Parts: sequence; structure tokens; C-alpha cells
Amino acid sequence: MERDWLYEITPKRKLIDLNFKEIWRYRDLLVLFVKRDIVTVYKQTILGPLWYFIQPLFTSIIFTLVFNNIASIPTGNVPAFLFNLTGITAWNYFNQCLTGTSNTFTANAGIFGKVYFPRVIMPLKTVISNLFKFGIQLLILIVFYCYFLFRGAEISPNTNLLLFPVYVLMMALLGLGAGMTISALTTKYRDLTVLVGFATSLLMYVSAVPYPLSEVSEKMPDLAWLVKYNPLTQIIEGFRYMVLDTGSFSWLGFVYTLIVSIVLFLLGLIIFNRTEKNFIDTV
Repeated sequence: MERDWLYEITPKRKLIDLNFKEIWRYRDLLVLFVKRDIVTVYKQTILGPLWYFIQPLFTSIIFTLVFNNIASIPTGNVPAFLFNLTGITAWNYFNQCLTGTSNTFTANAGIFGKVYFPRVIMPLKTVISNLFKFGIQLLILIVFYCYFLFRGAEISPNTNLLLFPVYVLMMALLGLGAGMTISALTTKYRDLTVLVGFATSLLMYVSAVPYPLSEVSEKMPDLAWLVKYNPLTQIIEGFRYMVLDTGSFSWLGFVYTLIVSIVLFLLGLIIFNRTEKNFIDTV
């Protein structure tokens, strides 16, 4: 007898397959994974959620001492600590999305081999749960922003603040696309997991996080293109521009970054879907 099945589980046949209907059907599982990430990350630590505050604060202090006090890198009328905290807040979200999704297949091989659910839920839950951490770090930024504003610092947001959701989306797409690509490659080349931590540390210094873009153009004009055409640089500069009204912004750079983010995400999704079919045989 022929039966009409409610659902049919088959390998991904399309190159670009982001089945929103299926993801919505598993939305309870996605919410469960997001809650688990938020609750368990620091559950057995001494300071717990305070690490959300400590990491950006200490990094900003070190950057201020090294780059602004010792290396004498100017930040204009903006207090050096606030300048660094703004860049680090934006960078941290991308970095956490990238590192959190770069080991999706290897870290979840056990559950992937036992039960079916849309595999893309795992990188998606990382991006969503990191929004919670990003929100906490934004609160820290707002507190220090108000403090320096009260002290008379020449800072002010501008109308580009309306683009804030788009900048968050671009950071998520870049981190998700690069993370899914690396995750697919690590199923065969395990040493890439070591390279990710090293590469992201270097990438931060090529993304104008601890210094303004204008300094690179002035002091190293021959290598300025490497920083300028880095889409992360456009995000960091744009983030500082809309919050502090300092730095540079161009619509050409904004559109360029948006296009690169979408292309990288689609490329990562293609590679992720192709790897999903047979990764369990190589992990």
C-alpha cells in the first residue's frame, strides 16, 4: 500500500537551499539551542556572565595603553578608550560568530549522526545567541558613552545610526558565511581549527580595530589598500562613524561591504549544503 508521508527527508539537492519553512517548523529546537548556549557557556565559571563585561573592558584598556599611550596613535577628539571600546564591540560580534560556527560539523558530529533536523540550525543558533552577548556589550558602550559625553567629550551620533541593523546583519552574514566554509573544510582538514584562532587575531589588526583608517593611509600608503578594501574595516569604520561621528563613511564602501557579505554567505551556504550530504563519512 502506498502511504502519503507527512515529511520526506532527502539530501540537499539545490546548491543554495535555505528552507525557511523547515527552519520555522524546527523553531522550538532553535530556541532551545539558543537558550542552552546563553545559559551553559559560563555556568560553571567563577565570574559567570561578568565575562561578557570583562573581556571588552580589559581589551580596550590594553589597546589604549599600547596603541594610544605608547605608540601615540591619535584618535582625534574622541577619548582613546571609547574609540577602542566601540571598535572592539563591533569586532567581537563578528569574531564570535566566525569562531562559533567554524566547527559546526566536528563539534556536532554525534548529534548529527543520530537525529535529523536542519543542520543549518546549528550555525544559526550561534549567530542568534551571540546577539545576546552583543547586546550586553552595547550596554557597556552606552554607559561609557554617556560618561564621556557628560565629561564634555566632542562625540555625537549621526543619522547613519539608522543603518545600525544593516551593519549587524553584515557582521552576521560575514561571520556565518566564513564560519560555514571553514566548518565544511575542517571535516577533512582538522588543523584548520588551530588556524582559525591564529587567523582571526591577525585579521583584527588588518580591520582597523585598534587604529583609525586615516592613520594607515597616512603612514603606510602602499599597504593602505589591504586595510581599506577589507569589508570588516568598512564595518568598523562605519560603526564608529555613526556612534562617535568620527572616521570615514562612503556609500560606495557600504554597498561594497553589503555585496561581499551576501556573496560570502551564499558561498558558505553552498559549501555547507554540499558537505552536509556526506560529512558523517569523513568526520
